[in-house]
Amino acid sequence: MTTSILKETPLAAAHRGLAARMVDFAGWNMPVQYKSIVTEHLAVRNKVGIFDVSHMGEFIVRGAGAKDFIQFMVANDLDKLTEPNSALYTQFVRQNGSTVDDLIVYRRTEDYLLVVNASNIEKDWQWLKQHVGSYVNVDMLDISDQTGLLALQGPLAIKLMSELIGRDLEPMPSFSYGTGVIDGMEVSFGRTGYTGEDGLEIFVSNANLVRAWTIILMEGKKYGIEPCGLGARDTLRLEAGLPLYGHELDDETSPIEAGLGWSVKLDKGSFSGRDAMRAQKEKGLPKQCVCLKAEGKALPRQGYTVHSGGDTVGAVTSGSQGIFVGFPIAFAFVDPKFAKVGTELQIAIRDSFVNATVIPRPFYKRKK
Repeated sequence: MTTSILKETPLAAAHRGLAARMVDFAGWNMPVQYKSIVTEHLAVRNKVGIFDVSHMGEFIVRGAGAKDFIQFMVANDLDKLTEPNSALYTQFVRQNGSTVDDLIVYRRTEDYLLVVNASNIEKDWQWLKQHVGSYVNVDMLDISDQTGLLALQGPLAIKLMSELIGRDLEPMPSFSYGTGVIDGMEVSFGRTGYTGEDGLEIFVSNANLVRAWTIILMEGKKYGIEPCGLGARDTLRLEAGLPLYGHELDDETSPIEAGLGWSVKLDKGSFSGRDAMRAQKEKGLPKQCVCLKAEGKALPRQGYTVHSGGDTVGAVTSGSQGIFVGFPIAFAFVDPKFAKVGTELQIAIRDSFVNATVIPRPFYKRKK
């Protein structure tokens, strides 16, 4: 019998000091909650929360051929990043249309920063290495082990961060990138997130991570800040209609099937997976991701089957109580015939069939 040792971020002791409940997530010992998922979820919706997401992966791609290389590797159009210090959401896609991972690409002044999922760091790195040989003047660096990442999320996040770095960040556009100093520590940050709220994802060297976390929590007290775990991160992203790799995206699912066609630019030129996804759009999808609003109090969970008139037509990929919206919610893949908004379906939950309705994505959208 072999026992694998879980990896930990530099903040593991700080999490335990805050009485966090720790769980195994993608081989990392991570906080799932502190006070409660509900408390943390509502703090992000109404005030501000901070997450340790230092388990995520970060790659630098640079050199004269970097843009052309990344442009081939991702489904979105890198030409959208017309100026440095901008970012976009995208995916790595195989030639058959299945998804390697989803990620954010930051165009910086001298290079590109790619932020990938913790569970896929090694897979993504090998995927890039497998293809980079076709491009000259491209240099890649995996800085995941040296880089800490904090997500400061919520309607008060920008105000708090502006105080911490001593300048107003409100004019900073969504999906842009900047740098600053917190108490003598150099940090960088994107106006990005995974909660459906305004906020920032803050890159800090591992050497400064504990100090940065401590200062942000201390200075955020007057704004009602809460440390938040992966439990609230999951309920928040689900309400916001955001996919999670391993649930709505995986090695057998295309971004288009997952409802992310808006981020796939088939007309940008050649890229990995384009032909397969074009064929899907032309011939029709074998499955389609929908948002379901369930009746009653029973909660849909991953793997529960979805039915229509006694026939199984799909399965739940993610499910939870919609903590802010106030009703049970789920993502599910269904036969496209049943994907139209307003379609009445049933979810098999334990020994009963619970009525559910296909509703527009997302479940929750913040007011601008």
